[in-house]
Amino acid sequence: MTDAVHDSLFAGRRLRATVATPWTIVVLAPLAVLLLDRERFVEVLAIAASALASTLPYIALAVLLIAGLKASGAEGALGTAFKGRENRMILLAALFGGLAPFCSCEVIPFIAALLAAGAPLSAIMAFWLSSPLIDPPTLFITAAALGWPFAIGKAAAAVALGLFGGFVVKAMIAGGLFAQPLKTIPAKSCGCGPSPLEGRPVWRFWNEGERRTAFGEALRENALFLIKWLTLAYVLEALLITYVPAELIAGLVGGEGPFSIAVAAAVGMPAYLNSYVAPPLLAGLMTQGMSAGAAMAFMVAGAVSSIPAMAAVWSLVGRGVFAAYLGLGFAGAVTAGLIFQLAV
Repeated sequence: MTDAVHDSLFAGRRLRATVATPWTIVVLAPLAVLLLDRERFVEVLAIAASALASTLPYIALAVLLIAGLKASGAEGALGTAFKGRENRMILLAALFGGLAPFCSCEVIPFIAALLAAGAPLSAIMAFWLSSPLIDPPTLFITAAALGWPFAIGKAAAAVALGLFGGFVVKAMIAGGLFAQPLKTIPAKSCGCGPSPLEGRPVWRFWNEGERRTAFGEALRENALFLIKWLTLAYVLEALLITYVPAELIAGLVGGEGPFSIAVAAAVGMPAYLNSYVAPPLLAGLMTQGMSAGAAMAFMVAGAVSSIPAMAAVWSLVGRGVFAAYLGLGFAGAVTAGLIFQLAV
């Protein structure tokens, strides 16, 4: 391959990487409205800008919190959840799953290390089911878009789903299932940082230069990440509110009965949305007639089927455990939707 061809291919890859970002949609979608429906251009921009502005304080809180957790090395505390009696491990894994401040690729080496250390599959399933549902940034973003009752309900659903899945898997193993649950465990981590099972948190991280640097890097990276995805989310929400008929949404998932909630969960699993994008879009869907229970079921089901979580499960366990993960996630999503519908 000549240098010219190599440079051309490299430039092409960089161009595709630049174009295939949320910012492309953020820019092109309003431009399309400007060209095709100029009268609604200002309306779409106003809806998106107002929603983003109201979320900025939550973004700031979320970014500061996650940067502090990263800089202090709080991941190390999670290792204690997988030591001791099995019932205790399931409980702590479900609780700590929602606090795990990992980047997407850290999930796999974390779980691989647990499996290699002999942690029970029941506790690992509890962590797997609860971890994708909520974390500190998602909690604030959900509260900003849907309100604190919804955010607290989702956090409670995360813990409850983790407990449910952990104890169901424990019972299934006692009944003779999952005799060979694992695939080959990867030996290397993805390079996101040190093992989350090692070391104790250093809460006064500002006294160490390396940790201050880690805090600054995490602050910048997460701020850019959240603003990027939330800007996309609010642009899409504005388009949804402006152009999607309320009757259509209400007809699909607008009822308050079990059927609409089950439909929302079934649609939510394959139609996964980033946890930062989903709350604003669900706010738009609820404005158009989606019930609160259906919104909760959709969000829980979509989080369980997130690409990082699914990849972690599929890469480490057999098909039976993978099927159990999906089945427990779906059942938990429907149950969470039904309970939340009755509670609000």
